[in-house]
Order: sequence, then structure tokens, then C-alpha cells
Amino acid sequence: MKKKSVIAGMLSVGLITGLAAATGDVAVETGSFRLVIGADAAAKSLVVKATGEECLDTRDHLPLFAVTQDRPFNNELKLIHPNKKTVYPACKLRREGDSLIVGFSHGLYEARVGLRIAEGYIAFTLEDFPIDRKTSYDYLKMDIPPVASFRVLQLPVKKRKFFGNWLNASWDEKNAVAVVGTSPYPDVDHEERTRYRILNADLVAGIKLRGAGAALIAAAGKEKFLDAMDALEKDFALPRGVESRRGKASKSSIFHLSGFEPSQADTVIAYAKKGGFRLMTFNYSNVLKERGSWRLCGDYDWREDFYPNKESDLKSLLAKIKAAGITPGLHTLHSHIGLESRYVTPVADPRLNKTRRFTLAQALPSDTNDVVEIAVQEPTADVPLYEPCRVLQFGGELLSYKSYTTEPPYKFLGVKRGVWKTNPQPHEKGQVGGVLDISEFGSPGSCYLDQNSDLQEEVGAKLANVYNCGFEYLYLDGSEGVNRPFNFHVANGQYRFWKMLKPEPLFGEGAAKTHFGWHMLAGANAFDSFRPEEFKEKLREFPFKQAPITWQDMTRVDFGWWGFRAPNSKGPDYAKTVGTQQDMWEYGVSVAAAWDCAMSITMPLNQLEKHPRTDDILETLRRWEDVRERNWLTKAHREELKNYKQEHHLLINEKGGYELVPYDRIQVGDGKNPIRAFLFSRKGARWVVYWHGAGEATIKLPLAKKDVDLLDEVAGNPVAFEAAAGSVVLPAGRRRYLKTDLSRKSVVKAFAGAIVLPEPRGSGQ
Repeated sequence: MKKKSVIAGMLSVGLITGLAAATGDVAVETGSFRLVIGADAAAKSLVVKATGEECLDTRDHLPLFAVTQDRPFNNELKLIHPNKKTVYPACKLRREGDSLIVGFSHGLYEARVGLRIAEGYIAFTLEDFPIDRKTSYDYLKMDIPPVASFRVLQLPVKKRKFFGNWLNASWDEKNAVAVVGTSPYPDVDHEERTRYRILNADLVAGIKLRGAGAALIAAAGKEKFLDAMDALEKDFALPRGVESRRGKASKSSIFHLSGFEPSQADTVIAYAKKGGFRLMTFNYSNVLKERGSWRLCGDYDWREDFYPNKESDLKSLLAKIKAAGITPGLHTLHSHIGLESRYVTPVADPRLNKTRRFTLAQALPSDTNDVVEIAVQEPTADVPLYEPCRVLQFGGELLSYKSYTTEPPYKFLGVKRGVWKTNPQPHEKGQVGGVLDISEFGSPGSCYLDQNSDLQEEVGAKLANVYNCGFEYLYLDGSEGVNRPFNFHVANGQYRFWKMLKPEPLFGEGAAKTHFGWHMLAGANAFDSFRPEEFKEKLREFPFKQAPITWQDMTRVDFGWWGFRAPNSKGPDYAKTVGTQQDMWEYGVSVAAAWDCAMSITMPLNQLEKHPRTDDILETLRRWEDVRERNWLTKAHREELKNYKQEHHLLINEKGGYELVPYDRIQVGDGKNPIRAFLFSRKGARWVVYWHGAGEATIKLPLAKKDVDLLDEVAGNPVAFEAAAGSVVLPAGRRRYLKTDLSRKSVVKAFAGAIVLPEPRGSGQ
């Protein structure tokens, strides 16, 4: 047949209605749903029993299966049609026991698809491509049939209120339907149509065909769906994604250690408890040697200055943290190899990934220090020219280049040898090498290992040895650093490492996600750190938009690695700054709580000790963590907090309970001072919560003393202040609350007319 497109060639117009299986139809039934497939292999019906609702749109005649060949292999078809990728939809189907026998129009072979039927799912596994050697097609002299890919399942699922792109699930409060992988191997995706989505899973030659598959899950609503997914994960020995999401750990925020030394353990534990943190992440470099950014990744040698007894010292430290009620986790870069590691220099490991392969057209002697050019056999088009990525590997040597020819004879020009202190070696004509896969974050730094080698296991075992000392959750950073196809290698690279961890992590987070990663990454991804001056803007730009999207995947997102900064702190990424302020983080954590999301905060000890408002900021976080732990937020609260144009403040009221109020920032004086003030109304009165963002001062307000009360909390203790010639003089330091019966307009005017005296040095304007 002529190929139209991957799906267009599969569709023919037709209308099939009704739930009863006709003669020749195949009905596959679980405890919760019933799937009917026609004898022509087309999907006819999918009904969830508890609701009785039809979940498919069958007006377009869509077969469950299809096979793609790189070109027609039937000789006569090959002569008739162009030699290009061709899709053959399934056109006939029969059931034999627990298998479906699928036929195609090319007539070369059939596909046998095994069924595994459970309460809430049906799993489809490609078992084989039986070839009948007795037919006229016995000239097909191949043990593996000509299959580029096999669509092991596809269904035209009706659109619903929500769609999880990562999970590949269409759902609402009534019904949920998904096509999911039962292993890392299938390419699981969907295709948009006007009335429905085609949920599908493809098995790809060279990754895995036989023995791989996908499952159909259909259930009455979200929780029943998750029950079925949980059963699937148990039955197929997958990471426990549902269990992770239903546990408390993945919903908690994270104290991320920065520049940590074991001698500081008691101090950082005390800070973490002040903030209500129940999770604490160690960067791998808190345990293992590192130089600069990722330059030693892969070596993973113990920091013997911190852990002279290696595993036993780390186990003791982690036991102390757990005794304080805090669960430790490990941050890793499982797929990165440092450019100054032993895997790169002095002899580069052959298992480093190459983005392009090249064969030497001429021998290269070892006694040539600088080589003007290297001749290769393959075309050089689109080889990188960005300077940090201009690195070739042949054998154990790395070489740089400045440019290359784009017409035969193909050559790399301006070549220099022994890059990254590798040893120059002789290279014979015909030796295969290629372009080193340098991290997109640049050089000096890291490159990526070849996921088609055993180097992932070798490196992963070193990290697993550290994790297994007592860590309980995992951050898989740098997960994007893998070979093509990314939709396979991202999650599979994570999984190869994950399987070494004992016990299985409570949950995982990662820098990149693909479909199978849903089972591991209950914490999804964490956004990077933003400067205090742009913090709220960047939250609106990124995590606030991501949260409702990821929620449709029945999971959360980590609102980010928020960097704690004291006023006027300086660093490689921060100029003079107002520093972290409690309203910034309350804004973020309040919206995060609306979506059951968490955040990770990098907590440098020197910044915690330097910031004058650390205690107030940590108290703000503690309240929100307590609210989340108690599940205090109502549905109405959550809907209110999702309006991120309005900021909110969490109070402790007269009864000792929490109270949520919307508040708005107001100007203090000329606005060029470090006083931050927010106005809200409560029980008929106007309140202003204010503090000095960088130190201590006084505020002179044009208000009468009789009109003002000042407290340390809304329901707390009075704070002394002075009156002076029709004004009040208030202390400005830690967070305080001013109460008045004056109008909102009067309060705003009074604060705009404030005088801040004296202006403390280093105020962080």
C-alpha cells in the first residue's frame, strides 16, 4: 500500500456503534472495563463498568495495531511503490488463548500480541512475528522480520476535562483512560484529533520489539485509576510511583544543603527544624570530591577530610539527621562525566558518548603535536562550531578543531591534540571516533556517558554505594544528558541507576522527564534559582504556569531551588541585592500549597547566619509546612490561592489556629528604603504587617498614638512605641503588626508619608 502518513494511512471512514460483540469480534474484559475489538482489528468500544460510559470515539476506523517498515519488503510492492518508510495498519485479528494474532496487508508475517488481564488494566506485549515459511513469501530469508517499529496499542480516546501529557491519560471526575508503558522501552505518546486523542505506544527496532509492551488502564475517576496503576506497578515490578505520590514525603518541602560540612550538622538541623522541614537534600559534592562545576563527576572519590571512615562516618551522620525527624536525600548527576575525571584524562574512555561518528580517512601518528587537519570519510554537515563543543575523540585521545570542510574530501581544520591533558596516540586509518557529547552547560564542566554502554552501571554503582548508606529519596539532576532517542534514554538512564538503590527511594525528582519516569519522579522537576529582585516575576513565568499542567499528570512540580540570600550578599550570580524577604517566599509557598506542590531551598549557612530576618522567614515557612502536613487548606482556600495576582499571608489568630488573609504591598516613605509593609483587613480593622529587610531602624508615621496598636503577632503581645508631635515612632526590625480603625486610604497615605530614621548602613536598597 502507499503510505499517506503514520496515522492518516491507518484511517478509513466508518461508523461503529453499540457495545455488543458481533461475530468475529474480540471482547477483552477486566473487573472494571470492557474492550471490544473488531475482526478487522479496529477498536469498537471501551466501556467503564462503574459509569457505563463509552470512552472511545470510533467514527474514524482506527486499528489497535500497525507495523512500520523502512521500505516495502514484498518484492512486488517494492516495485510498485516508492522505497520509503511505510505504515501497514492491522487489518485482521483473531484470539488464540491469551494472545491476539494480528494480520497486515503486506502478508509477509503476522504479529502475536500477548494479553495480561488484571482488575484495572490490560497489558499488551509483543511476543513474536510468526512467519509462515510454507506460503509464497518463503523468500523472506530473515530471522527478524523487516520491522522498523510496531504500534503495540492505539486507541481513539474521547477528550475529557484534563489530559496528562506526561502520564498519557485523558480523565475527569467520572472516568480516566490511559495508555502507559509496562517498561522503559515503548515510545508512549498521543496524537491530537478534533474530537479525541489517539493514545499510542510504539516499540522500536534497536531498542526493544519482542518482549516489550504497553497497558490500557480505564477506571471510574482519578483514585480508581491510581489504584489500577498501583497494581500495574506491582505486577510489572516497576518503581512505585503511585505509592510515592500518596505518601507524605513527596508533598514536603526540602532543605537543600549548600556548602555543607559534617561539623555543621547540629546547626543546619536546628535551622531546618525552625523552618518545619522534614526533608534534607545532600549534594553529591557534600560527600564526594569535586572540582569546580562537575569536573570530577564519574570518579566519585570520598571526601576523606569529611569522612575519613567513608561509609561508616556517613551512616552515623545520616542517623543523626533521622533522629531529628528529618529524612535525608541525595542529589546526583548520574549521566555526567567530568572533563577532569579519570574517565577523560589522561586516556579518554571509549564509553564516552559521541554525538556524531567519524572514520579516519588517513592515519594519524602520535608524534605530531599540532595537526593542521584530520581527514574523515563521512559528511561533516552540522557538526558543532560552538567553541566549548569543538572536541573530537579518537581512541583515548581528545582533539579540538576550529572548523571543517563541508564538501569532499571532508576534513577537520585547525586541529590541536591532547585536549584536556589526554595523551596523544597513534590512530590508524579506519579508526572510528566522533564528536564528544559535551554538556550543553559548557566547558569546563562535563560530558555525557554513552547509555548504550555499561558505563552507566559502573558510575551508578559508585553513587549507589553512597545512597545506600541511609539516604531515602533522590534528585536525578542532569537527566537530559543522554543519547538520542531522548524519549527512551532519559528515563531508562534514570532507571538503570534507580534499580541499584536499596531500599527503593520514597520518591524521586529529576531535571528531565519522559513517560516512564512518571513511576520514579513523584516530585517531578525543580526549577532553578532566581535572584530576589526577580523572584516573584520568575515564579509567575515558570512554576506557577507549570503547576496546573503537572497536576493533570496526577503529580506535583517542585517550585524550585530557591536560593537563600542575605541583603547585599555577593556571589558569581548575584550582584548587590535586597536579599530574600519573607513576602517573596510566602508568595511562592502559598501558591505551591494550592497545587500540593513543594519547593527546595538551597540554604548556605553563612547566608542564614548573616540575614537579620532569618527567623521570621523560617517561621513563615514553618507555618506553611504545618498547614500542608495537617491538610488544613480547604477547597475554597486552594481556589483563592490559585489566583497568583493576589498575595496572601498566613496568620496565627486568637484561638491559636491559622487564618489566611489576602494582603497588598504599600509604599513606605519614598520607597527607597528597606522597610517592607503589607496592608490587609480583618474583623473591621486595618492591619499592616511590616519589617526591616536588612537591619534595624525606626519609622515615624503621621498618625495619632490613640489610633494605633502595635503587636508582635495579630493575637500576640503589645510592642512599645513612642509618640512625638502628632506622629508615632515605631521600631522597625523583625516582623510586627500595626492595627488601626482608620480607613484603608488613610493608612496608605500615612505610610507613604513615613520617615525612616536612621537609615542603617548596608540596608540593601
